[in-house]
Amino acid sequence: MSTNTTTHRIVVLGAGYTGMLAAIRLARRTRKLDVRVTLVNPSDRFTERLRMHQVAAGQELTNHNIPAILDGSGVEFVQGWATSIDPRTQRVYLEGTATLHYDELIYALGSSTDTSTVPGAADHAWTLNDPRAARRFAEQLAVVEANGGTVAVCGGGLTGLEAATEIAEQHPGLTVTLISSGEPGAMMGDKARAYLNKALDRLGIVRELGRHVTKVLPDAVELAGGELISADLTLWTTGVRVSPLAAEAGIDTDARGLIVVDPTLRSVSHPTIYAVGDAAAVRQAWGQIHGTCQSGLPTAAYAADTIARRLRGKTVRPFRFGYFHQPVSLGRKDGIIQFTKADDTPGRFYLTGRAAVMYKESVSSTPPFAFKMSQKMTVSVQLSKGGKATRAAA
Repeated sequence: MSTNTTTHRIVVLGAGYTGMLAAIRLARRTRKLDVRVTLVNPSDRFTERLRMHQVAAGQELTNHNIPAILDGSGVEFVQGWATSIDPRTQRVYLEGTATLHYDELIYALGSSTDTSTVPGAADHAWTLNDPRAARRFAEQLAVVEANGGTVAVCGGGLTGLEAATEIAEQHPGLTVTLISSGEPGAMMGDKARAYLNKALDRLGIVRELGRHVTKVLPDAVELAGGELISADLTLWTTGVRVSPLAAEAGIDTDARGLIVVDPTLRSVSHPTIYAVGDAAAVRQAWGQIHGTCQSGLPTAAYAADTIARRLRGKTVRPFRFGYFHQPVSLGRKDGIIQFTKADDTPGRFYLTGRAAVMYKESVSSTPPFAFKMSQKMTVSVQLSKGGKATRAAA
């Protein structure tokens, strides 16, 4: 790091979708100022979390190298694990001896699937948290399919639906069982949900609905009541946990460990810290935002723009956001897009079939492209500010 004490140092923790965009956009917005932006991440590869279900089904994705994406952006990349934060001295400690001082910190450490709540899940279930594990899972799928085996996907949310349909389409020799405590696609309207169920039927996906998993075994999933569902492989997609770094540092967090922020996404306890994406407890007039790429990228863009405006002495307006859609792939040949109201409840319109496939592909492919374009221009990453639903909060 530079020894120039007049340089304003901004550290971005986490190079997921939100951290990448925040760092690149901030570097561009502050190019004419004496600002240094440093991005910290354990891996030098950008993980496309939106496509992890494809990796788990055996597909190869483009290798996005973080230093290559950052080339020409002015962002300094530091590969390493952040082990602690000291908000008092404004330092981030990395594994080993490295220490980074910050004048402002953007906390963009995303969430992961939580396997700690059900016995056996951590030992016997696979997750989509890590692309390397997803590839090993895909290798095991091929072996299990050759023996006409079974796969259980636990969780009927969007991730579980995308994983189950992708696996069933790519591996027709497998029996895929979707286990969910609720109704798959419950967040969709009736007509969209009916289409979803027809797609699950077409792919031969068995459903165990309204069932709670009580234990994961090496070759089965145990349900409440003791019933066993055979599973040569179990994929766990339910439950979310966040990094404990913020709470351990004494930063105000909510019950789930999300940083409590003000209307401009600054920590209410430590204003030099901004939280974005899955790491932030962001409230709007209609309620609290839940972690998705759809909401995460706008928080990242807003944080970058707001820091740049404040450094120039300009006023800022509160963050506003409204949901616009719920894009769900159903394998490579089908999909469903449920358009929503600002609070993410289903609207009247939905899109299916090949049109939905193209729509979903455009959504999944947008972030890496947006990163590169953000070096040159201001890229819009927000589909809706919520209209009347959020105007009262502005």
